[in-house]
Amino acid sequence: MTETPLRTYWLEHAWLGTRVEPGVALEVRGDRIAAVRTGVPAPPPGAEVLRGLTLPGLANAHSHAFHRALRGTAQAGGASPGRGVDGGGDGTERAPESFWAWRDVMYAIAHRLTPDSYFALARATYAEMALAGITAVGEFHYLHHAPDGTRYADPNAMGEALIDAAGEAGIRITLLDTAYLSSGFGQPPTARQLRFSDGTADAWAERCSVLKERDHARIGAAVHSVRAVPAQQLATVARWAEERRAPLHVHLSEQTAENDACLAAHGRTPTRLLADHGVLGPRTTGVHNTHLTEEDIRLIGSTATGTCMCPTTERDLADGIGPARALQTAGSPLSLGSDSHAVIDLLEEARAMELNERLRTRMRGHWTAPDLLRAASADGHAALGWEDAGSLEPGALADFTTIALDSVRTAGPPASRGAETAVFAATAADVRHTVVGGRQIVRDGAHTRVPDVPRALEEAVAALRV
Repeated sequence: MTETPLRTYWLEHAWLGTRVEPGVALEVRGDRIAAVRTGVPAPPPGAEVLRGLTLPGLANAHSHAFHRALRGTAQAGGASPGRGVDGGGDGTERAPESFWAWRDVMYAIAHRLTPDSYFALARATYAEMALAGITAVGEFHYLHHAPDGTRYADPNAMGEALIDAAGEAGIRITLLDTAYLSSGFGQPPTARQLRFSDGTADAWAERCSVLKERDHARIGAAVHSVRAVPAQQLATVARWAEERRAPLHVHLSEQTAENDACLAAHGRTPTRLLADHGVLGPRTTGVHNTHLTEEDIRLIGSTATGTCMCPTTERDLADGIGPARALQTAGSPLSLGSDSHAVIDLLEEARAMELNERLRTRMRGHWTAPDLLRAASADGHAALGWEDAGSLEPGALADFTTIALDSVRTAGPPASRGAETAVFAATAADVRHTVVGGRQIVRDGAHTRVPDVPRALEEAVAALRV
C-alpha cells in the first residue's frame, strides 16, 4: 500500500498555543499534521509558503446561515429585531416598529427558501466564512420542512443542502439539528413556524437519526429554546445526543422575556428547567447565556456546560452583555459564533467579548489574547465535536489560517506580539490563507472553490428578495 505523500507548509510566523514562533515547517500527511518543526528560517524545497501569522483554524460555533440574507436590513430606528425567526423570546411583547419590519423580511426569506436556494445561500455564506479564516461551523438548523410543514421526499433535504454547501465551500460543519415544536409555552407553532416543527421530539429524533456523518460533517442536536420545546420533551432530545455522544446546543436566556415567561409557566429559570430535565452537561453549549441569575451561573459552571457568546449579534439585536467572565470562572468553557451574520469575523467576536466586559465593568484585561484565541479555535471546535482540531500540533487536523501582518490594521507591532495583533487589531479582511484538511481553500485572499464569493452572495440573496 502506497503511503500518502507529505505536504509541507512553511509558516513565516506561527501561533503554537503559548508563543509566536518564526520559521515553522508544518508537515501534513492526508488531512492531519504529521510534524511541526520550529527554527526553519527559510522555506524548504517544495514547501507552500504562508507569509504572515498562522493560527489554528477558527471555529464558528453558532450560525443561522439563512440570516445572512438579512444583513443590512431593518436597522432604522435602533430597535432590537429579536432572535431567530421569531425573536427567540416568548413571542408576546410587541417591540418598536423596526422589529416587525425585520421580522417580516426574515419570515418572507424563511418562507421562500427551498433546498436548492438554501444550498446556494449557505455555500456562499460558508465561503465567506472560509475567507474569514473559519474552518468549521456549527449550523443551528431548524428550517426542516416545506413552508406548510409538509415533509420533503427526503425529510432531511434542507439539512443535506447545508452539509453539501459546507463541503463545496471547503469547511467542516456540525449540523446541529434543532428541535422546534412550539411557539411559546403551551402554544402550537404559528403558521409561519410550521416548517420548523416535527410535531414531537420523538418524531424529531426519528428524522434526524437518518442523517449520516461524513469526513467534513458531524451531526449534533439542539433545543431551540425552552419556549420552543415543551419541558416534558426536553429529555428526549438530551437522550438522543447522549446516546450518540453528540454536541447539544440550546439558545438560553438571551432575552428577559424568555426568563419571565418560563418563570410564569414553570416557576423556575430556563437554566434550572434545562438542568431538571438533564440537558446541561459537558457536551452541551448554551448560546448567549445573557440574562442569568447567580444560581444559573453556578449550575452552568458546575455541569461544565459550555457558553457560546455571539457579541456582534448580541449588540446588533440589543440583547445585552452576558456574564462571560463569571461563567468561565464557574467552569463553563467559552466559544464564539457569528449567529445572525451581521458580521462574519471571529477575530471581531473575540475582541468584542473582551471589550464588552470592559464596558460592563469599566476595567480592562479580563482575558489575554491567547485566552481569546483559544475560545475562537480549540474550545470552539470542542463545542462542535471536533476535539481533534484547533491546534497546530502533530495528530491534529490540518486546519489553519494565516493573517497578514503588513496591512494598514496590523502593520507596526513586532511579530512576537502577533497574538495581540490578531485579536485586537486584525479583522477578517486580513486573512490571506485558509487550509482545511491540508488543502488550501483560501489562497492570497481568494477562495479556490468559489471564485467570486461576493457575486455568489449577491445572487443567492437576490433570489430570496420579495
